[in-house]
Amino acid sequence: MLPLTVLRRFDCVLAEKKDKVVASYERNKGKHEGAALDAILNRVSGQKFHNKSPLDFAKLKGDPDNIDQNLIRYIESFSENVRRIFEYFEFTAEIEKMRESNILYLVISKFADIDLAPPPQGKVENKDMGLAFENLIRRFNELANETAGDHFTPREVIHLMVHLLFSPDDDLLTKSSATKMLDPACGTGGMLAEAQKYMNEHNPDAFLYTYGQDYNKRAFATAASDMLIKEVAHNGAGENIQYGDSLIDDQFEGHNFDYLIANPPFGVDWKKQQKEIKREHEKLGFAGRFGAGTPRVNDGSLLFLQHMISKFEPNDPKRQKNGSRLAIVFSGSPLFTGGAGSGESNIRKWIIENDWLEGIVALPEQMFYNTGIGTYVWLVTNRKEKKRKGKVLLYDARELFIPMKRSLGDKRRKIGEGPDADGGPEPDQISEIVKGYGNARANGRAKIFKNEEFGYTRVTVERPLRLRYRMTVEDKARFLDAVPHLLDDVQAIDKQLGRKPLEDWNAVDRKVRKLIKANDSKWKASEYKLFRDVFTTKEPEAEPVKASGKKKSPYSDYEPDTSLRDFENVPLTDDIEDYFEREVRPYVADAWMEREKDTVGYEINFNRYFYEYLPPRPLAEIDAELKQAEEEILRLLKEVTT
Repeated sequence: MLPLTVLRRFDCVLAEKKDKVVASYERNKGKHEGAALDAILNRVSGQKFHNKSPLDFAKLKGDPDNIDQNLIRYIESFSENVRRIFEYFEFTAEIEKMRESNILYLVISKFADIDLAPPPQGKVENKDMGLAFENLIRRFNELANETAGDHFTPREVIHLMVHLLFSPDDDLLTKSSATKMLDPACGTGGMLAEAQKYMNEHNPDAFLYTYGQDYNKRAFATAASDMLIKEVAHNGAGENIQYGDSLIDDQFEGHNFDYLIANPPFGVDWKKQQKEIKREHEKLGFAGRFGAGTPRVNDGSLLFLQHMISKFEPNDPKRQKNGSRLAIVFSGSPLFTGGAGSGESNIRKWIIENDWLEGIVALPEQMFYNTGIGTYVWLVTNRKEKKRKGKVLLYDARELFIPMKRSLGDKRRKIGEGPDADGGPEPDQISEIVKGYGNARANGRAKIFKNEEFGYTRVTVERPLRLRYRMTVEDKARFLDAVPHLLDDVQAIDKQLGRKPLEDWNAVDRKVRKLIKANDSKWKASEYKLFRDVFTTKEPEAEPVKASGKKKSPYSDYEPDTSLRDFENVPLTDDIEDYFEREVRPYVADAWMEREKDTVGYEINFNRYFYEYLPPRPLAEIDAELKQAEEEILRLLKEVTT
């Protein structure tokens, strides 16, 4: 349906100047070729594409026996930009399937009867054609919901994201005649189409140039077709939509954009791209796209966010650069996965400390076709409003939804968009969210935090090693099996220290070393370590072991017990020393902090910020319910047995 709709629209658009294009082709085919010939024929057609074949849908109907071969030749006669789209649609295989099923002629005939010509020859405006095409995309993606989530975002989620993205800039958009938007995971182009729709409704004099990239062939072909059908790619006739993996094959390298929007795949690993991404991270650092860090390999969501930030326009009004805004939808993982020092935490740290994170909106669960998990829209910008500087707004819209009449895969809920096409009483929950977010004031659903409130210092807390010394016959034999040449020294130590437990390893250590020296022996460091390992055990009541040499710390005279090592996440808003004295020292008096190991991390624990304590119900109320349930069960049993 999608490629044939595209093909029929192109056929109708080109019909008026079809004969002139064919004639021009016959005149120029020996003189020019490739891009030069395409440019000549495009000028004749008056479009950004052409078809040099004398065939059209009407003539295809006239030769039923050869319709499959003629249709393929007809498609191959388009300009290179359209041929490329149909290659990615893999439409030749579809033609063969329809021929084998004996439906190809019938389908082409039905499409030939549909007039999709634009004015003045027909009645289908570019805007109307775009709407029809978007409807086809949505309907067929919803029917194929088992895979649609890879490249299709529910309409109301797109609607919400676009409004959140543009709503603060209404004044700016009225001044700007043209702006650019990129979706690096554009799928079928739904987000770009919704953005154009918003721009047309709110500022008809402005123009939004949309750019997109996707690695799914059919999704790419659909998006590129949509752009061509609506003739919005004035500077490239569809080349604004590119095929390829944005993470390793950036088709817009060196380009900046005013707006960016995306729904990258949830929880998809990046093992195949790992080598190239790691190389860019290590070699280019912040001169590349991934300088802040790389997340764990099983989820590349934050790589897309860094890629998009690298496309920001600078915020420099003197150069007539107003900065950029982006909206991206994530699962919950990028909010908190990874502790201090991890790639995820470092990326969050970089974004928040640069004051780019404007806000996050939590969406209801069961909103997407291929997953029921909770999702979040991040708003990131390098031109925050004055009232938002140094702050982040969290908006909880998890309860703003209506149940769907018919589930589509995992999608069982939607956000209300206002009265539907049939005049149904659907609430306008999108406006409620956009208004609540735009007010930037704390209330029941919105909470405002200072940037540093998301940060913490991960402090290493050590406790001293405490060892009890005791030589037993079994341990002595075990030690000498490993180092029999130390027999004389061990016998001297055994005689001098005896077999009773000794609680102070420091005193034992001094005596042992003195005996070894007196015997004119020289033990290797590994041998002495083995001696301590064999003849000591950890004992909480023993004296702490003093550190020496490389083990010495500027924070303590004692050797740490690694098995007792712990970590404290101290909020950046708290003094670390005060926190330690208040939260640690009263419980472990012998502890100390190894401050040279401090690491700053950032996380956004949405659930914690919006948690509301619900006290348990009174026991009498619960007992009454249980009694009522028991009585009901007895009544039902009595009915069965009588």
